[in-house]
Amino acid sequence: MFWRVVRSGLLRQRGKRLMIAFTVALGVSLATAMLNVMFDVGDKVNQELKAYGANITVRPEGAALFGELYEADDTAVTDAYLREDELGNIKTIFWALNIVDFAPYLEQRVSLGDDQVTVVGTWFSQRLKLPTGEEFDTGMRDLKSWWDVEGEWVTDDDTGSAMVGSDLANQRGITVGDRLTLTSGSRSVQLRTKAIFDAGGHEDGQIFIPLQVIQHLTGKAGQVGSVEISALTTPDNELSRRAAKDPQSLSASEWETWYCTAYVSAISYQIEEVLTGSVAKPVRQVAEAEGAVLEKTRLLMLAITGLSLIGTALAISNLVTVSVMERAPEIGLLKALGARDLSVLLLMLTEIFAVSIGGGTVGFLVGLVFAQVIGHSIFASAIGVAPMVIPLVAVLVALVILLGSLPAMRVLLSLRPAEVLHGR
Repeated sequence: MFWRVVRSGLLRQRGKRLMIAFTVALGVSLATAMLNVMFDVGDKVNQELKAYGANITVRPEGAALFGELYEADDTAVTDAYLREDELGNIKTIFWALNIVDFAPYLEQRVSLGDDQVTVVGTWFSQRLKLPTGEEFDTGMRDLKSWWDVEGEWVTDDDTGSAMVGSDLANQRGITVGDRLTLTSGSRSVQLRTKAIFDAGGHEDGQIFIPLQVIQHLTGKAGQVGSVEISALTTPDNELSRRAAKDPQSLSASEWETWYCTAYVSAISYQIEEVLTGSVAKPVRQVAEAEGAVLEKTRLLMLAITGLSLIGTALAISNLVTVSVMERAPEIGLLKALGARDLSVLLLMLTEIFAVSIGGGTVGFLVGLVFAQVIGHSIFASAIGVAPMVIPLVAVLVALVILLGSLPAMRVLLSLRPAEVLHGR
């Protein structure tokens, strides 16, 4: 009898039932899309921010100590260097897959004519053979992709070319194609200006050349002064901040959690473990900006999800209340025949949930498609489907339906059979 009444109610108010299903589908589709994007947005936002530079800097211990004591950053003063042959170890740490790019630098003051200029040797685009046997493409070209370059990027095997910063080029009247003679002690090299670049920073007063050229010019074969690393990281929290100050202060369980989470401090610590005599420090402005942008993006997604579900609850409330009022004679008759309030409430909720399951299923599928549209249009990549979204959306929709049905429940409980059947 119960299911017969439910089927009858669904068939007799098709219009309102379709409206409820449509309302639930809209709410579920938006919630599904936003939650999937929210769970996957961390890597996407980090990938976008990685286009604007490194978030970890590695220096030799001596240079790092000198910088802390004298507020300077000059590796040449301390004569401390990192080993170039160890740089591949960076891609062997626990969070190796989170290392997007890195580039070594060897900065020296050399003579250009009668003046002293800063020349930086680096990897522009290096194919690196890792200790694991794999190969990895890295270098400054991807790390500094926002540079405005007039001419062509130098390649690592192009040992006769250089890239000149725009400020230095303007001061000395250097143009693309000009020959430069760099001298350090008794050694000198002839280079052709292959490009003029505008980095928007102190680099505009420098000259960039292949790492092997500056090593030969200065007699520092196999040595680098610093390394810039771009890594995908998790926003800092209290645990990561405590670990950054003193990793030894963590308990065993805290240590394991910190070490196995992609905090910038954990990745920096692991880099120090594989590079002899190194100190890895986060570029705090970049790391904190990444965390702030990520948190605000997630809060925005949650806000949109919450507002969509609130709107769904209000729409369901209106539709169900109108439906109950239209069916007042039927409900009054059921009560007059002995049906209890609880039975009538279960009857109404069963009808609503039956309709909502159909609408929610369609809405979930539409939400998955909507998430992919967002991913490809904003991040140019697909959004991963998080399995936990299914139960989460189901629980949220059930709560929304119950909350939206509360006004209708009050109307239903207030109906008196005698008054309703007499048309009052």
